[in-house]
Amino acid sequence: MAGNPQIPQPHLRPRADALTGYLRNISITILCSLPCLHAASGSDSVSLNRLSKAEKRAGWQLLFDGSTTDGWRNFRQKSLSDRWRVEDGTLVRAHDGAGDIITDDQFENFELTLEYKISPGGNSGLMFHVTEQESAPWMTGPEIQILDNEHGHDPQLTGWLYGLYQPKKPKWVLLEEQASRLLTPTIPDSSRPAGEWNRIYLRIGPEQGELLLNGLRYYSFKKGSPDWNKRVAESKFAAYPHFGNARRGHIALQDHGDRVAFRNIKIRPFRDEADIHNPIDGRIDVDRIPAFSQLEFEDLDGETAEGKVQNVRPIALCGDTLGNLFVATQGGTVHRFKNTPDATTARLVLDLRTIVSDRKKANEQGLLGLALHPDFAKNGRFFVCYTSTDDEPCRTIVSQFEFPPNGQAHRIDPSSQKVLLTISQPFSNHNGGSLAFGPDGYLYVGLGDGGSQRDPLGNAQNLGTLLGSILRLDVDHSSSEKPYAIPADNPFVNTPGARGEIFAYGLRNVWQISFDRDTGQLWAADVGQDQWEEIDVIRSGGNYGWNHREGFAAFGNATASENANFLDPVWQYDRRLGRSITGGFVYRGSNIPELFGYYLYADYVLGRMWALKYDAKTGLVIKNMGIADGGLPVLAFGQDDAGEAYYMVEGTGGGTIFRLTPKK
Repeated sequence: MAGNPQIPQPHLRPRADALTGYLRNISITILCSLPCLHAASGSDSVSLNRLSKAEKRAGWQLLFDGSTTDGWRNFRQKSLSDRWRVEDGTLVRAHDGAGDIITDDQFENFELTLEYKISPGGNSGLMFHVTEQESAPWMTGPEIQILDNEHGHDPQLTGWLYGLYQPKKPKWVLLEEQASRLLTPTIPDSSRPAGEWNRIYLRIGPEQGELLLNGLRYYSFKKGSPDWNKRVAESKFAAYPHFGNARRGHIALQDHGDRVAFRNIKIRPFRDEADIHNPIDGRIDVDRIPAFSQLEFEDLDGETAEGKVQNVRPIALCGDTLGNLFVATQGGTVHRFKNTPDATTARLVLDLRTIVSDRKKANEQGLLGLALHPDFAKNGRFFVCYTSTDDEPCRTIVSQFEFPPNGQAHRIDPSSQKVLLTISQPFSNHNGGSLAFGPDGYLYVGLGDGGSQRDPLGNAQNLGTLLGSILRLDVDHSSSEKPYAIPADNPFVNTPGARGEIFAYGLRNVWQISFDRDTGQLWAADVGQDQWEEIDVIRSGGNYGWNHREGFAAFGNATASENANFLDPVWQYDRRLGRSITGGFVYRGSNIPELFGYYLYADYVLGRMWALKYDAKTGLVIKNMGIADGGLPVLAFGQDDAGEAYYMVEGTGGGTIFRLTPKK
């Protein structure tokens, strides 16, 4: 079994008092019977005020190189005042009389990112579409407020679009909080205090603009829309006829009389909403064909009683050594059929629809994971992960089922389940649920952080809860307290206050996990919040940063423990490329030699598919290759016993499972 390498010091941090009472009511019960800034980047670290290779490919440009003030000048001047200075790689408003500054160039549609550090009590601003028709930049260009929220003297807080827009909770977050009876502040604040670096992401497009502060989406707007015009008319800016009218203009940094520093100022211009940079190194052309075009799922009708089409959502596919494939559906069924192209019927072998929560009411719930035991051909054991309808709050359940001896054609009685693990879920989303057996024979379980937005309970950084982590369980043995055993070399077995089942943590909503058949490496795709989708290679004891980081970037305003040692993802892509990553596996089949050794992944929302080549020795991504540019809302990947690749989409019958094959 795998050894236990040196691990980072675990981060056990106390919860806020306001949550303590709620947490006392969240029980983790063991029963005795059983997922823009730069478009993508690999784990090559980016130096301060520099562009990564992926950023360059994606069209990003530096507005500040860390050494000079080239490209900037004072408003309505031809040069830059020496009261703006470069200090230790930062652009600093250092002395009184520095004045507002603007870029030499003008921009229309763009994405902008920068980091700022404000002095105690300080005030500054970032403006866009600035023209020089008025006597000050703010009279033409809308201003993103920069402020020391704690000691500042302006009711407009940092990140607000001055006088026009302020942070707003998404409706789905409000609904989640109301359902869980846990409320967070009405106006979100993700700012870090004076003296710490904050990160702004601003996107201005023809259809929508948006602002993120430290990774949290604050608001969206559209210049010139009726809502925009109404807000402007009701503000002090109504007195300035040129305010907000320009479609193209300068970027401006404000001198408000206080010291402020800027760094990592980067911009990516784009033509229109369809102008998306996909930073790939080339393409691997494969055919994507229906794998079983005649297949029908037993007892899953193609239409409802009202005559409407009833789609199937396959979420897991795996093969045994006997030539069978097993498919789990989110609705709560497991089907089996022969792995032949002319297969016609997928037999229902397990029906959990009466005990699995309805994904139509909460679309991240249902049957979420399936894994066959490594000795399945001999013992008939397999495992599922699902959310249960039985109780409030919702529970995640990991259970074992077993085919009767010499009776694999039989349907299994749902009441025969052996419940291994039951975990209370505070919210309806971020349930994770992916299952996989490792080369060590242990069962690995990927769990989300419990849901809502920003991980409000801090689960992912709390080793005292199983949420936001990947578990490692010995399902072939049990203890006096649990129907499974905890491997002795699990990284937190001897850590006071920690759950020994945890193998790695700091994860938001893993979908999905898999092991490389050749190397034994554990891969996980982690669905992002507002900015980054990420891919991780999982190590024993690893802390992957959520909710202090999203991808490579700092997230939110929580202060990490001094002992925190976050591990970087091997790859990330931003939410212009996609909005919900679907993790796959490293292809080790024989039918498509050009895919051998590549990790397959996709984005469910925007329908793209890629293949990632990773060098485990250097920890660097070698290539990111495109497979499909859209139209593939991939729910999950799967592989048969030979390692050949399949992916699943929502649909009916044979229209739900596709096979990757060599290009003809």
